[in-house]
Amino acid sequence: MSKPRVLVACAVFPQVLQRLREHFEVEAIAEGETWRQDEFTRRLAGREGAFITGTHRIDAAVLASNPQLRIVANMAVGYNNLDVAAMRSAGVVGTNTPDVLTETTADFGFALVMAAARRMLEAEKFLRAGLWKRWRYDMFAGSEVHGSTLGILGMGRIGRGIARRGAYGFGMKVIYHNRHRLDADVEEACGARFVGMQELLAESDHLVLVLPYTSEAHHIIGAAELARMKPTATIVNIGRGGLIDENALVLALEAGRLAAAGLDVFEGEPRVNPALLTLPNVVLTPHIASATVLTRLAMADLAADNLIAFFDGRGALTPVT
Repeated sequence: MSKPRVLVACAVFPQVLQRLREHFEVEAIAEGETWRQDEFTRRLAGREGAFITGTHRIDAAVLASNPQLRIVANMAVGYNNLDVAAMRSAGVVGTNTPDVLTETTADFGFALVMAAARRMLEAEKFLRAGLWKRWRYDMFAGSEVHGSTLGILGMGRIGRGIARRGAYGFGMKVIYHNRHRLDADVEEACGARFVGMQELLAESDHLVLVLPYTSEAHHIIGAAELARMKPTATIVNIGRGGLIDENALVLALEAGRLAAAGLDVFEGEPRVNPALLTLPNVVLTPHIASATVLTRLAMADLAADNLIAFFDGRGALTPVT
């Protein structure tokens, strides 16, 4: 019997690609190559499975052009690049890679809190430029992290991981807002207290966004929300770029109505709002919150496991459609 045909549209660990080749007839993107959406759609022709990241979108047009497609394995915990309704209508399974990146991503989220609060990027650039001539009492004086109030918007696995780090590692007062309040025992384990959105904005010294992107969450942090925050506060986004109105954020940072920001995700990435690049009080990283070797390998393995299990008749391990 012939093997199922699978398209691997993103660079992946060689050992994972080799495992896929043992089960499937694989076409894989070349190292260093990128495919635009139209090229990706064309290469899907005749493929029953796809291994992708958030770079490529699966929507009604892609599905209409590729009626043979049966499963899409997304090497990410988020899946806003998958049109879930269209995939369900077409009978195409979509999968993601939850759990395996929780603690690593929470580590990075907290690192961005620290970097933004303590002005690490500004200080490093100052030192590298040879401008450090003497010590001053106010030189790159940032804001306290320990003992301050940590606000979390979106209290899923990663949000709870950040809460635990803040509450039990740094003695922070942790407040959160979520669509649904957590059970009391989960709140206790996280050291966190549920509050309304307005209280979250007003009371947070450091606000972290960890919610998934949906149309309802588009620009959930805009000019009005930023105006509710303390001028000494910082904001960190490791969720999705569209959660923040970046133009409103730039204006708040420029005007001193917000102290600093840490962003790992951007609206329209890999394009970055040019105004953000000019601001000294923003820490910018290229969507790398899950980027450790072990975690990225675990993500790739889980995406491969989903494909293998599906075609072996066991069903996908982590379906989202």
